[in-house]
Amino acid sequence: MKKNRLLYYFLILGMVLGTFSLQSCLDDDKTDYSTNYPNALVTIKTNNTTGQVYFQLDDETTILPTNKNISTYGKKELRALTNIKVQDGKTEGYSKSAHVNWVDTILTKQMAPTLGVKNEAVYGKDPVEIVKDWTTIVEDGYLTLRFRTYFGNGKKHVMNLVKGDKPYEVVLHHNASGDTKGLIRDGLVAFRLSDLPDTQGKTVDLTLKWQSFSGVKTVTFKYKSRK
Repeated sequence: MKKNRLLYYFLILGMVLGTFSLQSCLDDDKTDYSTNYPNALVTIKTNNTTGQVYFQLDDETTILPTNKNISTYGKKELRALTNIKVQDGKTEGYSKSAHVNWVDTILTKQMAPTLGVKNEAVYGKDPVEIVKDWTTIVEDGYLTLRFRTYFGNGKKHVMNLVKGDKPYEVVLHHNASGDTKGLIRDGLVAFRLSDLPDTQGKTVDLTLKWQSFSGVKTVTFKYKSRK
């Protein structure tokens, strides 16, 4: 991640909105504070034919950035938060075009191989909460999660996703590396779901399981394999 927006975004957002409320009383202040926080969650992709780097907004919508060079991300797919302003008119080859104010990539991973009864020992079983939020979503072949846990001593937290017992069941593992006290903060992680069976164009129920602070929890998403 190239900026500090990610871990502190939800704390900063309250400060930004408070500032906006105060400053809006000043007639001569034309600052657009809405650009300080994300309004889209995208996949950064590269057109294999033209080499053009673009955004995939959801399963169907593609966006061509018109003002910002995002080719520095190369051909590696990454999920990212961004603030964009969609422009009028059609863009050949893409659903829409947009002015990009900023891009902040998030941790994007493949699923880890399941090790059966060794999963918890290898991948961890430290508790974590999954936050119901617009950034917790299944789209474009990815499961993106906003999670919440303790961060205190600066050690690296490791998140892994493995297959569950059923074809469309996945299990999230969290290894806090002993960092289990301190402040409660949020983070984002995205997992590519290409290891799951092809849904053959159908939409199925995808179940996520994880160890929370109050025991094992599950949540169900609608999932369709990427075309």
